[in-house]
Amino acid sequence: MMVASELQGFSMSLGSKKPSFYRDMNLSSSFTGSRVNLLHSKNVASGFPQGKFFSVTQRNTTRRFLATSTLADVANDFMALQSPILTGREASPKTVASIILGGGAGTRLFPLTQRRAKPAVPFGGCYRLVDIPMSNCINSGINKIYVLTQFNSQSLNRHIAQTYNLGGCINFGGGFVEVLAATQTPGESGKKWFQGTADAVRQFLWLFEDADHKNIENILILCGDQLYRMDYMEIVQKHINSCADISVSCLPVDGSRASDFGLVKVDERGQIRQFLEKPKGELLRSMHVDTSIFGLSAQEARKFPYIASMGIYVFKIDVLRKVLRGCYPNANDFGSEVIPMAAKDFNVQACLFNGYWEDIGTIKSFFDANLALMDQRPKFQLYDQSKPIFTCPRFLPPTKMEKCEVINSLISDGCFLKECTVEHSIVGIRSRLDSGVQLKDTMIMGADYYQTEAEIASLLAAGNVPIGIGKNTKIVNCIIDKNARIGNSVIIANKDNVQEADKPTDGFYIRSGITVVLKDSVISNDTII
Repeated sequence: MMVASELQGFSMSLGSKKPSFYRDMNLSSSFTGSRVNLLHSKNVASGFPQGKFFSVTQRNTTRRFLATSTLADVANDFMALQSPILTGREASPKTVASIILGGGAGTRLFPLTQRRAKPAVPFGGCYRLVDIPMSNCINSGINKIYVLTQFNSQSLNRHIAQTYNLGGCINFGGGFVEVLAATQTPGESGKKWFQGTADAVRQFLWLFEDADHKNIENILILCGDQLYRMDYMEIVQKHINSCADISVSCLPVDGSRASDFGLVKVDERGQIRQFLEKPKGELLRSMHVDTSIFGLSAQEARKFPYIASMGIYVFKIDVLRKVLRGCYPNANDFGSEVIPMAAKDFNVQACLFNGYWEDIGTIKSFFDANLALMDQRPKFQLYDQSKPIFTCPRFLPPTKMEKCEVINSLISDGCFLKECTVEHSIVGIRSRLDSGVQLKDTMIMGADYYQTEAEIASLLAAGNVPIGIGKNTKIVNCIIDKNARIGNSVIIANKDNVQEADKPTDGFYIRSGITVVLKDSVISNDTII
């Protein structure tokens, strides 16, 4: 969690090209080189810059490569780094505005999205999902940020206002963070809510016709439910260098996951020639490509024969207007409609990303990504001082633990743990764990407020359950949403290995075998789930 001084530092630095903590770092946006056997280590981070892009170019009939490599967990073969060669002018964050898409219903993350927008779902004990793209923007020096919302947006709006306030009436170098809520406007089309990702952006295109945005050249489109760390100015630089109309951030994937993504086929110049959204069967097999053209070894190319879209796009602003208003005025979604059609009519470039990236739009992927934060060498590192993940400063006291055993876990601020065992679990802010509690492979999102000792004693005396987890309760493989009240001697273990169950009146759902205890729910004493 960022302290107040750190958040003030990021706010004051938004008017400059890079945040103050980032400004002194010497980061180059692209490299060229030929393939060599450079590293033989499973830990890519130890020898290679994270979050770089690379593409394919042709110079004097010799195949050359821009930037670097593949995935954080792919690879022994990489590119030899040489002097940067830029084919275009240097990209400036002042000419980029970002749009974070947060308007979807989040049905795949239900019931966590029952009362909140998907980007507002708590993550990692003290963060929200929206903090990931927001922090990436800030760390990239991009300070013109819009967040599109539609469903259950109250908690997201509050989090944005409390966390990313750039000083009220004071203008920090033209930087801003604005929430764009779905609204109705005059005319027949204005009576509809957002019909998809592209339609949401279309409805607010008029914003970029304002004189305040006359210097905006490129629009960065981002998702609010992904986990990764990226310098967005690298893809913008590659976008400029390749003279692309649209650039799509991509990564190689294996056959087991390929049908979950939009897949692309590219030519030797990196231009996308075909785009299919979540193909299956014969269509999936038709998207098989030789990924060695992007620098993968023959072995890795066989393992990762597909190129998946990450749902991150860069548009020239005039192309965005032309695409959404002129060419495809009835196209409502970027992935399934706009990008596949634009690939036939515009220069759409693929930019392969070599860092860790995870789509956390389902309960299982969300749960797995959270628990992976406790790995000895996590693929997503929260403890990166040069590129921090920002969130709301809550000014909570340190956690108090009495005679506890904590193994490979994350304990957030402001918690009370008494004579309990916590193994491979995340304990969110303001959590209360009573004596005899045993947690394993569990994520507790915490609480929005404290109950006083007098309130807790009064509730217990009346036979009611206070916020937190009661005595001698055992919980395994579970997500516990905020403000949940779990009584004494409760067992949540799903011993029958039920994969799907809806028990809202009992305070829980089961998704992919993971028990999800609802926000503000009450699980009575001695309950067995």
